[in-house]
Amino acid sequence: MSGKVISVENLSKRYRLGVVSHQTLMHDFQSWWSRIRGKEDPNSPIDGPRRANADATFWALRDISFEVAKGDVLGVIGRNGAGKTTLLKVLSEVTAPTNGSVRYKGRIASLLEVGTGFHPELTGRENIFLNAALYGMKKNDVRNKIDEIVSFAEIDQFIDTPVKRYSSGMYMRLAFSVAAHLDPDILVVDEVLAVGDAQFQKKCLGKLEDVGKDGRTVLFVSHNMSTVMNLCNRCIILENGRLTFDGDTKAGITSYLKTAQITGKIEQHHFIGPLSSKIQFTEVAVTGSEEDKGVIFPSSEIRITVKGLCLQYIPRFRTFIILYKDGYRICTLHDLPEPKPLKAGEIISTIKVAPYYLRPGDYYIVIGGHDVGPLGPGTEWVCGNEVASFTIQEEWGANNDYGNIGAVNVPHSGERLL
Repeated sequence: MSGKVISVENLSKRYRLGVVSHQTLMHDFQSWWSRIRGKEDPNSPIDGPRRANADATFWALRDISFEVAKGDVLGVIGRNGAGKTTLLKVLSEVTAPTNGSVRYKGRIASLLEVGTGFHPELTGRENIFLNAALYGMKKNDVRNKIDEIVSFAEIDQFIDTPVKRYSSGMYMRLAFSVAAHLDPDILVVDEVLAVGDAQFQKKCLGKLEDVGKDGRTVLFVSHNMSTVMNLCNRCIILENGRLTFDGDTKAGITSYLKTAQITGKIEQHHFIGPLSSKIQFTEVAVTGSEEDKGVIFPSSEIRITVKGLCLQYIPRFRTFIILYKDGYRICTLHDLPEPKPLKAGEIISTIKVAPYYLRPGDYYIVIGGHDVGPLGPGTEWVCGNEVASFTIQEEWGANNDYGNIGAVNVPHSGERLL
C-alpha cells in the first residue's frame, strides 16, 4: 500500500432477503440447523413469505477493486440502489464484506447518517468527548478543539442540552463538525449534507476542501454533480453493485449522465425542502422538434415537460428547471414569469428553450418549485437531485454559426463607432 491509504480488492457484499430472525434463540437455532442439514425450516410457513424468501439473496456489491491515494478527494456516484452507501459502510467497518478485503492506513471517521455515534441522553458537549474517545483521541486534545467544533456547528447555546432535543439540522451540524475537526486521516461522508440549509452546506463543502488540501483523504457520496465536479479530483461510478468507472471526475460525470433517461419516472425521495410534502414530481420528458425524430440539434426548440401531483392548495407557486453542463450550473428556467395559485390535483408544466441558445454537448437538469413572495423568495420550496439528462448533437449546414466558445449563446447587441 505504498502511497495508498485505502486498498479495496474483489469486494462483495451479499444480503439475505426476507426474515432474518425469529426473535428467539431457540427458533433461530432450529432454522439454522435445518439449513445446515438441507431440511425444511420448521419455523417458516409452507406458503408464507418467509418460506418464499428463505434462500433469496441480494448482492449489493460485486467484485469491486480500487485504491485511494493520500490526499485524494474521491467522489462516489451512482443511482439509488447502486451500492454507494453499502460501500461506505464496509469501508467504515459498520458491516463486514461477504468476500474480498479492505485495507486502510490511519484513523477513519464516518458520517453516514444523521447523529451517527451520538447518545441521545448525553449533551452535545458530552457527545463530542464520547466520539473523540471512539476515535482514540485524548481529552486534552479535544479540549483544545471543542470551541472550534461548537462554533462551526453554530449551536453554542445548545451545547449543554441533551441531543435528543436537537432538530435533525442541529444533529447534522454537530455530527459533521465533530467528524471534520477531530483530524481523521480518512473522512467518509454520505449525502447527509442535504439535511442542512444552503449556507451550511457551502460551509461544509469548504471544510471538505480544506481537509483534502491538508493531505487527508475524503470519500464523498453525492447526487449533486456540480458539487462532485468542484470538490473531487477523481470519481468512481457504481451501477447495480459493480464498479463501472474509475478516473477523472469530468469524464466520469459525463459517462454517468449519458446513462440517464430523458423520459421517465422520477424517484420522489430525491427531493428535499418544506414543499416535499405538498408537491410530488412524478415524470419528466425532454424532447426536440418533431422533425428531429428523437435527436436534439442546436436548431431544435427544446421542450422540458414535468408532470406531478399537488396534494394541497398552494397560494403562490411556480416550477423551475436548473440546467447543468459539464457539472456546472448554467441557467435557471421557469414555467411562469410570476408564481400563481396552484390547486390540488395534477400538474403539467412545460418549459421551452428557443433554437440556437444551447450549444452541442451533454446536459442534465434539476427540477424544483418554489413559493416566491412579493418581496423575494419565500420559505416554501422543493428541489431534487439530477433527474434527467439529454445530449445536443453537432449540426452542420445552414445557420450553424451558434458560437465558438462558451456553454450557451446569450442574445446580445452591439455597435462599432469607428
